[in-house]
Amino acid sequence: MEINRPSPKKESGASRVSRPSGAAFLLSQLGSHAAGKYAERIAKLHLAPAHAGILRILAVSPGITQQALASMLGMVPSRLVALLDELDALGLTQRRRNQDDRRSHALSLTDKGRKTLAAIGEISCEHQRALLTALTEQERDQLAEFLQRVADQQGLTRKVHPGYKTLKTARPEDDSSAR
Repeated sequence: MEINRPSPKKESGASRVSRPSGAAFLLSQLGSHAAGKYAERIAKLHLAPAHAGILRILAVSPGITQQALASMLGMVPSRLVALLDELDALGLTQRRRNQDDRRSHALSLTDKGRKTLAAIGEISCEHQRALLTALTEQERDQLAEFLQRVADQQGLTRKVHPGYKTLKTARPEDDSSAR
């Protein structure tokens, strides 16, 4: 006896597009979108996201050396020097000779740097609200927990963006290769 099975239906292009994408693609898509929007928001302070990240680290690790910061960020020290030069020129950070090792410099925020960091915090909160407005507060917390588990499993350093490893310049308009 032969069983009459329905033949598999071929999906139309429209139904394939209407299905949710895979989680990895969505993370990549949203990550790129979120990074671009954050860069736009932080540009109001004449900063790039890389500057904001360095200021946050200096706030919780005052006196950190340039070498230690470069290592934490996973970036080439010479690239970090350029970013620190920009932050120094804006009056947001300062370098002082490290009292324990006079060959190195201890980094810290200035008063202006601390005020700018507070403004960055406000921008970051607004960025998160705008980006995750489709979720409830409980869902946002749950999403953050899930994403942190994935980031931990992938061996990512908490609160350090992996983009520092490939960073060419602080601001795209400064990168001559982008022209």
